[in-house]
Amino acid sequence: MQVQKSFKGETAYGKLYLVATPIGNLDDMSLRMVNTLKEVDRIAAEDTRNTGLLLKHFGIETKQISFHEHNAKEKIPVLLDMLQSGNDIAQVSDAGLPSISDPGHDLVQAALDAGISVVPIPGPSAGITALIASGLAPQPHIFYGFLPRKAGQQKDFFTSKKSYPETQIFYESPHRVRATLENMLAVYGNRPVVLVRELTKIYEEYTRGTITELVAYLEENTLKGECLLIVEGASEQEPDLEEVDLIQEIDLLVQSGMKKNQAIKQVAKQFGLQKSELYARYHQEEEKGESDGN
Repeated sequence: MQVQKSFKGETAYGKLYLVATPIGNLDDMSLRMVNTLKEVDRIAAEDTRNTGLLLKHFGIETKQISFHEHNAKEKIPVLLDMLQSGNDIAQVSDAGLPSISDPGHDLVQAALDAGISVVPIPGPSAGITALIASGLAPQPHIFYGFLPRKAGQQKDFFTSKKSYPETQIFYESPHRVRATLENMLAVYGNRPVVLVRELTKIYEEYTRGTITELVAYLEENTLKGECLLIVEGASEQEPDLEEVDLIQEIDLLVQSGMKKNQAIKQVAKQFGLQKSELYARYHQEEEKGESDGN
């Protein structure tokens, strides 16, 4: 058991401050964030060039030390030695909160194991910021960060989370968003999803719809910038295939701008059907409609 008194306790050790940084708009930098970065003895930065620009903007002259996933193993003992010698250190990531999708957690655990106080300086966080404006249920939610890159690994991951009722938050690279949505569709079915990009920047954008609608949209639109995907959790009852009008599902996709063959492929994937069977069924319905019209 460990009790940390962040500001009232007496210790010869320095403190490790986890300082948030803006995720796009520099006006989101708080006075406390600026003052902490000015007052510590050293700043452990994920990218010293990127952080250097931030420090220059706010007139912060504190020296930096490089700390990222590729040098964490060798730098953690160095940082611990500085902390145990009475130096205060601020850890920052390129954007948002440290320890989220960066090696900060390893440093935090090492500091706590050494009896060093770890103090968060709160600020912007992309996942929560996107979630509250997404229109999907903000609670309960689960943040997963970056997904596996390979399709098979992604589908295995989604399969393990398919029944979770919580809203799910993911980071994704813009050039992989469409493929990720297609993998998600194959496992989750056609759930509501929100694509968020360029948070707090001039081109901030929310694209809300179903997974199939976003896949169709991305066939005609190229993504740029940093992206998040927020997807609705599993409903208590999955739709009964017998109650689903598959032809209507295809027609809705076609009306949204998707090509007919692609729409059939998406619906077949969504409901676990053979594309050829659904293709034949769709064209039978088309022919029936034409004969009825005559």
